[in-house]
Amino acid sequence: MRSSRVLSSLRVLSGVRAGGSGRAGRVVRAVGAGLLVLGAAASPAVADSSPSVSPSDDGAGPTSAGTSFRTATEVDQGQQATASASMGDYLYWSFPADAGQRPTVKATVKLPDAHASATWQVDVYDGLRRRQACQYGAQTRTAAQDAASVELSCTLRTVRAWSEPWADDPLPGTYYVRLTTVGLKAADLGLPVSAEIQVDSKDVGGAAAVDGSLAEPLVPGVAVAAKGSDSDESETSVAVLSSIEPDDGWASGWWSDRWVWTAVGGVLAALAGVGGYTLTRGAGQPRQVPPSA
Repeated sequence: MRSSRVLSSLRVLSGVRAGGSGRAGRVVRAVGAGLLVLGAAASPAVADSSPSVSPSDDGAGPTSAGTSFRTATEVDQGQQATASASMGDYLYWSFPADAGQRPTVKATVKLPDAHASATWQVDVYDGLRRRQACQYGAQTRTAAQDAASVELSCTLRTVRAWSEPWADDPLPGTYYVRLTTVGLKAADLGLPVSAEIQVDSKDVGGAAAVDGSLAEPLVPGVAVAAKGSDSDESETSVAVLSSIEPDDGWASGWWSDRWVWTAVGGVLAALAGVGGYTLTRGAGQPRQVPPSA
């Protein structure tokens, strides 16, 4: 900013010098040289005072997990989240899923050296905290005695853009992952374990899409913030939604394979119409009778 002001001052002084001569010209040249020196000295200071760009994140996932729905750790799709816990703890994560996606949750639990057999289970809940059924995958597995690790997976049904109120279909919004052990023996309670989860989605597209859409994604209100009015005399509370969302935003893509099938269907219908018209016109014409001998 200061260097730009110096340049503008030099332009003005140059114009004055063009119109003057003699002693006035020498004064103008002396003042211009002084301003140029001040500008050169101020430029490094301005550059040094400007904030430096901080390095970007390396894309590593979170290293902790929540203990309830309210404290669930947010994780993006494609990231690997890790957490250290104890047997008997409930571990919670949350991730976003948009319409047309088919999320798959994979979890790996590394067990201690000595332990009894235990059954581990991974559950997925939607933004309304409704437990979603797994389309396929090993949602529950029993780790044998002294097993090193156990792997779990759960593939949800395709997220729909709209659903009936009474239905239990997965809808766009935040989803929760809960990892825990069931049927734990008292001797193993509190043993240290480490867990890893990763969520990936397959874009199914229009093959599973339906007409309609939600007014807002099913994301929880994680906090209540006070919003002041113009006069700052009264405040109103507004819900702050979760900051987690897909990379391209909610339902950002307008293109799907439904457009392809619609176009193909239109072309086939047009060809069928032309072919039917041709056959009907040919059948309606009278046959030519050969001339009599």
